[in-house]
Amino acid sequence: MEIRELTRAEEEIMRVLWQLERAFVKDVLAELPESKPAYNTVSTIVRILEKKGLVGYTAYGKTHEYYPLITEEQYRRFQTEQLMSNYFDNSLKKLVSFFVNEKNVSLSEADEIIRLLNQNKSEP
Repeated sequence: MEIRELTRAEEEIMRVLWQLERAFVKDVLAELPESKPAYNTVSTIVRILEKKGLVGYTAYGKTHEYYPLITEEQYRRFQTEQLMSNYFDNSLKKLVSFFVNEKNVSLSEADEIIRLLNQNKSEP
């Protein structure tokens, strides 16, 4: 399955579905922050996600219960790969350097990053 970048609205709906695991449109709508979109808008976005192959459903007569077909981790991995490719020439060094310079990474955070890198290197 090919994952494609989501619009802000699609991602917001996916986050709710990842949280709830299974939901009807009314359940998704209930979880969205105030200044909620119209029911039909949410329904349309969910159907778009279904057409993109990211959401499945179980039909109960005319009503549908939706569920994600990809995990949040799979989408996070996709987004990270896009970020690396589009902005950092697929270089982890450039990515880490950017965050170190922009976010003023503390010494303890840097130590934790090094620990994680070493841990991943030693795992089979």
